[in-house]
Formats: sequence, structure tokens, C-alpha cells
Amino acid sequence: MKSSFKLLILISVFFFTLTAKAKSDGFDEPYRPQFHFTPAENWMNDPNGLIYFEGEYHLFYQHNPNGKEWGFMHWGHAVSPDLVHWEHLPLAIYPDNESTDKEFATAFSGSAIVDRNNLLGKQQGELPTLLAFYTSKDNGQRIAYSTDKGRSWEKYEGNPVVAFDEEDDARDPKVFWHEDSQRYVMVLWRMPEGQESNQGISIYSSENLTDWMHESHLAGFYECPDLVELPVNRRADDTRWVIFDGDGSYLIGDFDGKRFKPETPKMQGDFGKNFYATQTFNNLPDEQNRTIQLAWMRGGEYPDMAFNGQMTFPTELALKKYLEGIRLVRTPVKEIELLHEKGHSWENENLIPGLNKNLTRKIKGDCLHIKGTFDLKTVNSFGFVVRNSRKETGVEIRYDATKQVLSCMGQGVLLSPEDNKIQLEILIDRTSIELFGNDGKAVLSSCYTADPEAQQLILYNTGGELLVEQLEIYPLKSMYELD
Repeated sequence: MKSSFKLLILISVFFFTLTAKAKSDGFDEPYRPQFHFTPAENWMNDPNGLIYFEGEYHLFYQHNPNGKEWGFMHWGHAVSPDLVHWEHLPLAIYPDNESTDKEFATAFSGSAIVDRNNLLGKQQGELPTLLAFYTSKDNGQRIAYSTDKGRSWEKYEGNPVVAFDEEDDARDPKVFWHEDSQRYVMVLWRMPEGQESNQGISIYSSENLTDWMHESHLAGFYECPDLVELPVNRRADDTRWVIFDGDGSYLIGDFDGKRFKPETPKMQGDFGKNFYATQTFNNLPDEQNRTIQLAWMRGGEYPDMAFNGQMTFPTELALKKYLEGIRLVRTPVKEIELLHEKGHSWENENLIPGLNKNLTRKIKGDCLHIKGTFDLKTVNSFGFVVRNSRKETGVEIRYDATKQVLSCMGQGVLLSPEDNKIQLEILIDRTSIELFGNDGKAVLSSCYTADPEAQQLILYNTGGELLVEQLEIYPLKSMYELD
């Protein structure tokens, strides 16, 4: 294990003490995810203002402090040293409008950056200022700032920085520094009134963060835009830009600081039932050499819980060349290993239908990390049944080798084997399954509701032999649990 990762583990121990109280305060409810972020209570949706600063990952999110339904949007706030153990902090940003109408009393989605050159003039001492860009209903695009590592926030007196236009619905600003043009860039979702077919992403640029010039518009997108540069096959000398829609679909192309020029058609980024409002972290250290994305698992159900909503587990983004072209791949961040309990592993196990017992019969749990490589040999299909019990059949994860389709909970995606093999990585939490096929080429993120007592895991194959070339299964401890 690398020394930097050992240091990460030591830092995480400190955060165990901060999160342990949450465990005793009820964060062990039957339908409370144990390694996916949830608010302590009430409604949560889009991730906002994702940023790394002074040793902490900041997660802001759309939050209704008044109830478990959407409305009265504030920015909730949490921090983590490792993307796994989160400490809940007080509300960060309040609505500008004190209306009793839940639609108008809003601080909608946005992003955060570090004002390293003190362009707003708010810095106190050596510590740079954090800036949050957000949408205020009928008040345009606005800035809030923090001079104390995000612990308290003030509204910028020069708001709005992009004025409200009653004939142009606009929201969800994502702001970042564009090195080549030496300017800041804002991507903003806009829908001119009466021009639904022209709704999409507008690109703005600025030298001072307060005066923004409209540069171009790209139609065919809806909400929560993002724009990031990624290396192809991890080569620093070969990069592309990727622009995201709210549902995680994306285009790959070129970006010069003013215009995005697509090189591909729009492609789906996640094929599961519950994936929305993606955003990537700003200001990650150069030495990490990675781009991390988070999304809201829209539509999840949490019976009788005090909260409503969960995030996906953080994933690392990359671009990879295939025969059909360059595609986005997503894989869970390595920090998931911080939650590993003692695991089980198998190698070169040949499974013949009717002759083999369930290889995973001794595995039980509601939080699991599964990684495996499977040689298809003569099999028709194979997969897992997770959260199974005598009372009810669990959720099926299935690969149909005859149709080359990976599926879960009624959703499927074409996935060709590589060297006649399928690689799977699966994250199972109390209310979600995230399924990554062939190193993240195909991803399905879905929520489910299972009997809390259902904790069996079944590995099956039909129609022919399956070689389990390698399989590792790790029970996962709660992110709220003390070592």
C-alpha cells in the first residue's frame, strides 16, 4: 500500500470519531444507506459545490430543512477527508427570497471554486476565499463566499453576476478555471421562453468572476450541466472535453474556452433506474491525477425514514478507446477499500449447472463490495441474486451471454465480452445497487427496497459452464462505525 494511502487511513480514523455519534443517534435505521451519503433528515437532491479544499472534500446539496418533500431549497453541507466518512455541517446557503411559496424560496443548484487571486477582495489572512455560484429563483445567478473553510457564508453585495431574464429560464451554474484561455468559464442551463427545442447549455467566460460574457450555446441538454477535460487511455498528451447533461448523458469533443465542438453523438452515461444531477469535484490536487463525479439517486424510496434521498458512491471518470470509438468509463473511487471487512476470494472455479452448489452460500450481508472476472465458456447466462431470503427472491443481476446484455431491475445495456470474459464490480448498500461492467464501460445505478432480514447472496449460471477466474467479496462496515 502506498504511503499516501496509509496517511489517508490515519486521517480517516479521526473522522470516525466525528461520525460515530451519528450511529448512536439513529443512522443505523433499516433503510439508511451505510456507505452512501444521506442527509441527517428531510429532503435531499442535487449535489452542489463539489470541491476539495485544505484537506477536505466539500459536498453541498439541495436540501429542504422543513420536510421530506421537495421545496424551500437550501444548500446542505458536509465534509470528508476521504470521500467515505462524512461530517454533517450546518446549512450553508439560504434562499434570497423569504417567500412562503416553496418554489420561490430557493437557493438552486450550483458549484464552488477557490478565489486564489482574491478577485472578489474578500480574503482574510493567508486562507483563500471559497466562492459558491448558485441560482436564486427570479434573482439570477449569484455568489456566496466563505473566508473560514466553508463554515460560514455571506452573500456577495454585487449580486446577481448574471442577471435574471423573465423570458429566459436559466439555472445550475458550473464554474471552473480554463487554463488554455486563462479565463473562468461558466456553463449554465438555459431555456428561452417559447423555445423549448433550443434549451441547452450556454457557455460564459470571465476574467474577474463578476462580469460574464455569453460565448455560445449548445442545444439539446436539460439541467445540471458540467464540462471537464479527461485524458484518453490515461495519456496526458491526448485529451478530450466531456460535456454532461443532468441525467449523466454526455458528448465528447473539443473546447477552446468559448465553444464546445462535439466529436460524438450524445451517449448515455448510466443505464440504471436512479441516476441524476451529476457534478464533478473542482480543485482536486494535481497529485491525485483523477476526476471524481457524484450524482443524486433520484426516485429512491426509504420507508418510514427521517430522510429522503441519497447520493451515488463517488466514481472516477476516464476516457478509453474502443473499436467503436472513445467512451466514458466510471469506476468506484479506491477509498471504498477503507470500509472493507475481512473478505472471501476464489480463483479458477469451474461452475457446471446442476453439479455445483452456490459458491457464495456462506456470504451474508446488506453491504457488500463484489469484484469478479468471469470466463463465459459455454454459459447462456450468469449473475447474482442479492439480498435474497426464504421469504422473498432478491434482486437479480444478470449477464445474458447469448444477447450480450447486462441487466438489473428491468434495466439493461449491451456489453460485449473482452477475450470472452466479463468483469463486474458491484456495490450493494441497504437501498441501492451500483453495477459496473468491464471496468466501468457499462454502469447501472439503481435503488431498491428489500426486507432488512434478506442478506443472502447467490451466484448462478445457466445453460453451460462458467469459469470464475477471480472473485472477491468484501462485507462493508458502516461509514458511521468506529474501528
